Amino acid sequence: MTVGAGIAVQDGSLVALGARVLTQVPRNVLVTPAAGGGLKNGAFLGVRSAPAGSRSVFPVGKLRDVRFMCTFRFKMWWMTQRMGSLGRDIPFETQFLIVEGADGSRLDGDGTEQPVVYTVFLPILEGSFRAVLQGNADDELEICLESGDPAVESFEGTHLVFVGAGSDPFEVITNSVKAVERHLMTFSHREKKKMPDMLNWFGWCTWDAFYTNVTAEGVKEGLQSFEKGGIAPKFVIIDDGWQSVSMDPAGLACIADNSANFANRLTHIKENHKFQKDGREGHREEDPAKGLAHIVNEIKGKHELKYVYVWHAITGYWGGVRPGVDGMEHYDSKMQYPVSSPGVQKNEPCDALNSITTNGLGLVNPEKVFSFYNELHSYLASAGIDGVKVDVQNILETLGAGHGGRVLLARKYHQALEASIARNFPDNGIISCMSHNTDNLYSSKRSAVVRASDDFWPRDPASHTIHIASVAYNTVFLGEFMQPDWDMFHSVHPMAEYHAAARAVGGCAIYVSDKPGSHDFNLLKKLVLADGSILRAKLPGRPTRDCLFSDPARDGKSILKIWNLNDHSGVIGAFNCQGAGWCRVGKKNLVHDEQPGTVTGVIRAQDVDYLAKVADHDWNGDVIVYSHIGGEVVYLPKNVSIPVTLKSREYEVYTVVPLKRLCNGASFAPLGLIRMFNSGGAVRNLAYGGDADVVLKVRGSGTFGAYSSTRPASVAVDSEAVDFSYDDASGMVTFELGLPKQELYLWKVSVDY
Repeated sequence: MTVGAGIAVQDGSLVALGARVLTQVPRNVLVTPAAGGGLKNGAFLGVRSAPAGSRSVFPVGKLRDVRFMCTFRFKMWWMTQRMGSLGRDIPFETQFLIVEGADGSRLDGDGTEQPVVYTVFLPILEGSFRAVLQGNADDELEICLESGDPAVESFEGTHLVFVGAGSDPFEVITNSVKAVERHLMTFSHREKKKMPDMLNWFGWCTWDAFYTNVTAEGVKEGLQSFEKGGIAPKFVIIDDGWQSVSMDPAGLACIADNSANFANRLTHIKENHKFQKDGREGHREEDPAKGLAHIVNEIKGKHELKYVYVWHAITGYWGGVRPGVDGMEHYDSKMQYPVSSPGVQKNEPCDALNSITTNGLGLVNPEKVFSFYNELHSYLASAGIDGVKVDVQNILETLGAGHGGRVLLARKYHQALEASIARNFPDNGIISCMSHNTDNLYSSKRSAVVRASDDFWPRDPASHTIHIASVAYNTVFLGEFMQPDWDMFHSVHPMAEYHAAARAVGGCAIYVSDKPGSHDFNLLKKLVLADGSILRAKLPGRPTRDCLFSDPARDGKSILKIWNLNDHSGVIGAFNCQGAGWCRVGKKNLVHDEQPGTVTGVIRAQDVDYLAKVADHDWNGDVIVYSHIGGEVVYLPKNVSIPVTLKSREYEVYTVVPLKRLCNGASFAPLGLIRMFNSGGAVRNLAYGGDADVVLKVRGSGTFGAYSSTRPASVAVDSEAVDFSYDDASGMVTFELGLPKQELYLWKVSVDY
C-alpha cells in the first residue's frame, strides 16, 4: 500500500478518504505525501522509471462510474467545462479535475452516513515540463507531460499531479492550490495579491465599439455619449488599434471578423498617428505632449476618469516585434514559428494561431524582454496610462524550442512583465487575457485579474449562454489564482440583461463595449451607482455545490446557480443556459437545441456556501430571500428551499440575508438597494443595539429595502427621520436614499422599534 496522508493506492485502486477514485492503477504510479501546510489529505502523483522524452503519456488508473467536472482548453487560449462519469469523457488539455465520491455519500463501519468525498486533481509543473490530464478509450486517466522543446527530454516524474480530498469541494480546491503554491513557490494564491481599484468602478472598453479602427476622437465621442445619459465610466480600456504596427512586405494578411490583422508586427513602442495630436499617417510626432498623453490628459480631466488602460500582446503585438526595426534593435527580436502541442491540435482550430504560424512571430530575446516591457510601460505611465490588458499570452507555449522549453520561457516573460508592472503601474494595473494555460497560472506571482472565458461575441447567438456557464465553471479553478474578469458586454443587446445579471454576481469588473449612442441606461443603473462605482461582491462567483457536476448547458434539465458573498448577505444568480455548448465532434460552439425547454430547481440558504461567515454570531440558519425580477420577499427557515422555474435564456437574481432576531422579539434583515441586481452589496456595515435598534452603513441612492417582522417605529438617515413604507403582508420596509454629495459616501441608517 502506498499512502499519501489520506490519499492511498490500496489493492490497485487510488483511494481518497475511503472513497475509491481510480481502479487498475499501474504499478509504476507513485504517491508522495504533501509536506507541511494546512491540507492533511493531499499527495502528489508521479511515475517511476519513465523513459526520457520531450512528450510522454502515462496512464494512472481507470475512472468509471463517478461524477466529475473538469476544465480543459477547447482552443489554444481558453478553457471551458466538461462533465461526465467515465475516463473517456475527459478531454485533451484538461488542467483541473474534481471527482465526486462514488455514491454521492458513503457509510462507515457502523452504518453512519459520511459526507461526500471530493477529490481534486491538479496537473502541475515539474522542472521544465508541464503536465495535463486526458482520458483514453479504455477509460484510463492519463498524464500528458511535455516540455515544448525537442532538446529538453529529461525529467524526474515524481510530482506531476497534486491530489487533494475532503468533504467541502471549495475548501479542497483552495487548499489544494495553496499546497501546490508551497510546493512550486513560483506563483501566489489570489488572496495574497493586490487587486487593482479599477475593479470597483464602471468601465468602457473600445473593442466592439470600434475594433482596430479606434481613434482618439472615437474615445472622446464614446465618453461624451455616456455622460449624456448620466452614467459615466470611471475607467476606459483602449483596446487593440492604438499601436504602431504593420505587416512585413511578404506577409500574408489575416483580417478576422473582428478586424484585427494577426500578421501585423509592432514597429515602434509609441502610439500610431490616430492617437497623436493632429497626427498624420506616415509621420511620427516626437513631442511626448502631443502623443498619447494629450488624449489621456483630456479625457481624465473632462470626464473625471480614474483609470485608463491600453491593450498589448505579451509579445508586443500578434506577430511580435519586427526584427531589426529602427529604434527597437536592442530588443534582439528574432523570427520564430509556433509549434502547438498535439493536445491543442486535437481541439478547436484557431485562425489567429494559424496566421502566426504561417507568418512567424518576432520574439523579443527573453534576456531583453524586461527592457522591452519597462520601456513600453514607462512611456505609457508618463502619458498617464494606469495599466495594461496583456493579451495573447498562451502563444509563448508554442515558442519554447531553443529556450529551454515552454515553462521556462513563460516564466522568464512573466517575471519580466510583473516586474515592469510593479515599477510602472503601482495599482497592479494588469488584466491577463488569452492566458488559460498552467504555464502562466503557475508562474504568476502578482497578476491579479484574468479574463475568465472566450470573448463576448455579440453576433454569435450560440455564445451567450455558453459564456455564462464557461466563466462560472472556469472560475472554480481560475478564481484560486486571480479575480476572474467576465469580459465586456453590450448594454443594448437581446441578451444584455442576462449578461448584466451574471456580472453582478461574478464579483468582477463591470464594463461594456457600447458604440457611442447605443446605451441602455436603465439597465446600467441596476449595476452602477451615481458616482460610477459598482456594488461588487467579495469573491469570484462560482457554481453552487449542487451544480458542480450537472451540465446546465447540455442536459436539458439543470439550472445554473452562481453564488457570491457581500459584507452582510449572499447573492445567487440563477440562469437557464440550456441549448448550446462546445461540440467535441464539430470542434466549435454549436446550438444543439433551437428551442430548449423550461428548467426547474430550488434556491436554498446553503447555496451561498460561506453565508455563516457574514451572519451574526447567534444566527439560527433562517434567511430572507428577495428576488430581483419577481420582487418577492420570502422568509425561508433553515434547510427549506423555494422553487425556481426559468424559460429558455431567462434568469433571476436572489439576495439572501441572514435573519436577525432582535431583543424585542422582532426579526430584521437588510435587503439593500432593491432596484440593483446585487442589492445586498449596498450594505457595508450592520450593527444591532441592545434596545432593539439597528444601525447600518449604506452606499448609493435609490429605494432601500429591508425585512421586518413588525413595523418599525422610525427610520432615520444621517440622524434625520425619513418617511418609509411598510407592507404588512411581506414585511417589506422601503424608503428612499438621495444622491450623496461625496464619492463612495456611506449613509448612516438607523431603524428603531
